[in-house]
Amino acid sequence: MQHKFMVRTDRGLSKPIPRAEAIEMVKDYSSQGVEAYIVSEDEGKRIEKNNNQFNTPKWN
Repeated sequence: MQHKFMVRTDRGLSKPIPRAEAIEMVKDYSSQGVEAYIVSEDEGKRIEKNNNQFNTPKWN
């Protein structure tokens, strides 16, 4: 079974996609100055159920 991922931006979530496609999508968004994050499909579904509440990761 291939794991699927979703890309989260301030506009919402992408559809579930393969890892390589998610990485390319984040790179494209980054080149446009848009913050985007890769989340697992399970986490993406949780975010959708919780009114798109997403806790931005803190990199310490």
